[in-house]
Amino acid sequence: MQQEDGRYLFDDALEMIITFDDAGKISYLNNSARKKLEYGDDLLGRSIGVIFPNTFETSGERLAWEEPGEDQIKNLVAYRKNTTCFPVEVRIVQNNSLSNEYICMANDILEREFLSREVERIRDEAQQAMKVKSEFVANITHELRTPVNGILGNVRELLERELEEGTEKSLRLIERCCDDMNKIINNILDFSKLEAGKFNLEARKFHFRDMMDYVKQTHMNRMTEKGLDFFMTVSPNIPEYIIGDELRIVQILNNLLSNAQKFTSWGKITVEVFRTAMVNDRMELFFLVSDTGIGIDKADKDKLFQSFSQVDASISRKYGGTGLGLNICKQLVELMGGRIEVESEKNKGSNFSFSIWVGICEGDEAVLQQPDDSRHSPGMISQSSENGEGPDDIRIYGTEENQKSLKKNLSKLILCVEMENWEKAESFMETIRQLTEEAPQDVKRIVLRLKMAVQKENYEKTATEFEKLDSFLN
Repeated sequence: MQQEDGRYLFDDALEMIITFDDAGKISYLNNSARKKLEYGDDLLGRSIGVIFPNTFETSGERLAWEEPGEDQIKNLVAYRKNTTCFPVEVRIVQNNSLSNEYICMANDILEREFLSREVERIRDEAQQAMKVKSEFVANITHELRTPVNGILGNVRELLERELEEGTEKSLRLIERCCDDMNKIINNILDFSKLEAGKFNLEARKFHFRDMMDYVKQTHMNRMTEKGLDFFMTVSPNIPEYIIGDELRIVQILNNLLSNAQKFTSWGKITVEVFRTAMVNDRMELFFLVSDTGIGIDKADKDKLFQSFSQVDASISRKYGGTGLGLNICKQLVELMGGRIEVESEKNKGSNFSFSIWVGICEGDEAVLQQPDDSRHSPGMISQSSENGEGPDDIRIYGTEENQKSLKKNLSKLILCVEMENWEKAESFMETIRQLTEEAPQDVKRIVLRLKMAVQKENYEKTATEFEKLDSFLN
């Protein structure tokens, strides 16, 4: 090896470097090539085909091989002196200084291939274990359902007869326990499917308001029994029919409302739904479930959406539950392209919000793009402006009448807050929300946070969000 060739720079390189001419004759090997191939200097003057017999062949005085393109990398097999072989990653380039010379750079990838196979083997074992686990959970839950449904069927048959008051009360209790047991079984089965990645959404066309009425009726009796007020509001700019997985949306709402009812001893629970965005034939719906219950410490909020997690042990002892419900809700919401969040303070209630993306039915796209349609829907603002203009000018965000009305209602809102008249503040807050239906997303987010703060009767957060909205308007 001559120093003027500059090859001494390659001597201590980690990869194997070999140079050969167009006849295949080797003229240089660096230290790594000598060591790994176990030839030492014996390869000098011999054919490159000795190392790569499956790639290089000598035809007469020239080397017969397929010259690679610039920077092309190939996976080949290199042979040692003792005829054992190992996989290498090879790149061959022509020497710019000598037109009849080539430089071969090769990396030993034996360890990498071994580790890759090990990773693949471990992945296969994990997938097989997951499959066995999922099948076991599915079998167990189905086996549990049989006796539970058997008990439930017999109890309901007995309830159809004339019974003494004490007996009927006991049977009603058994019936409720069986219903709760079925919910737990369904949660475990859903969690297992989600964990195994075998959970599929079924998007179909359905009547949105009928679904919300069903959810309301499902929970109304228990709310009334507990003495809680229950309110539900659906924004009129949400179309009658949408495309989505109705069953899973109901499941999320049922879970959040069951938790709200479970952890709320007095006060009220509200559900509100808004349309917050539209992209082509897709629409984002924003759901807000608020309660005046026991609330959650800020430090404990991160535990809420974890599997098998309760805020503390006393929660599960007093209120029950598997700790799976909110984790399932989180995964379902994410499958629908949205996210779920919570705002809460200890002893001041909780606000759970989640967004999902649903499909718009054919023919509704053009209607939903028209800003005037929602202005004449029932339940929206109906007052006239002071200069005699109709409500349309008030409803168009950014117009003079809209801004005047917004500032007027904001002034009344903050006055009610200062006087701690939260019920009146909520009515002004609803008007503000309607006045910002067509506002940019930044404004609508501030309005939603302000609304949540008012509902929680949180003075500090209300004042903060009020200042943000007021400065934005000014």
